[in-house]
Order: sequence, then structure tokens, then C-alpha cells
Amino acid sequence: MIREICKDEAVLARKSDPATAEDLPLAADLLETLAHHQDSCVGMAANMIGVCKRIIAFDNEGQYLVMFNPEIVKKSGPYDAEEGCLSLTGRRKAKRWQTIKVRWQNEKFQERIKTFTGWTAQIIQHEIDHCEGILI
Repeated sequence: MIREICKDEAVLARKSDPATAEDLPLAADLLETLAHHQDSCVGMAANMIGVCKRIIAFDNEGQYLVMFNPEIVKKSGPYDAEEGCLSLTGRRKAKRWQTIKVRWQNEKFQERIKTFTGWTAQIIQHEIDHCEGILI
């Protein structure tokens, strides 16, 4: 189900709770909502559709990837970026890392670890900031 984009900063500023298997339908909604906004959005966190759970979905080099309970475990190559967001007005400055190593769970809640670089790494960092309640 395509959900409405949350613009309530009180919701967006809340730290997200861990995701569980009961949140699989929420992840499906997040993916459908992201696909609906593909012309203007490359990633979403669950709080962007009004639910504060640690779930992100993003364009991973042409295919969508969903991460449950993602966390950055290693980072290198800091740089300054400027980003937009469907949930927030305007563009905002952010410190990002060129290379990040992320630990997350897949849809079967199996742990995965992978290193991401460049644009994909920036998208993931933006969405994890959402999970942390950081208003980008």
C-alpha cells in the first residue's frame, strides 16, 4: 500500500524502535511507497511513512534493497554533502562518508554485512539518520 509521506518533525525526530518479523508488511508498504516516488526519491526510512521502526529501503544501483535494523559499523573518507528529503523542505548540509560497512538483517532476519561506497553509501547514511531521529 502506498502511504502518505510524513512531514511531522516530531515523528521524524523520534529514534526508531528495532524492527521485528511482524514489521514485514510495513517494509512492503515502504517499498511500494518508494517505488511510487521513484522520480523524486532514492531512499526511504519507515518514519517517512509515519512508523518509527528501523527499516530502510533504497535504490541499490538499480534494484531496491530493504534493510531491517541497519547500523554502520565502519566508515572512512569524510566529505560534506547537501541533501534533499521528501519529508523535509529544502536542502540541508550533512557530513557523509565515502565508504561505509553496514550490518543489517534481511527479510528473513538473517544478518548481513556489506561495504558500500559513493552515492549508494550516501543514501544509506541519509536513511540511517532518519532511523536515529536526526533531521537531515
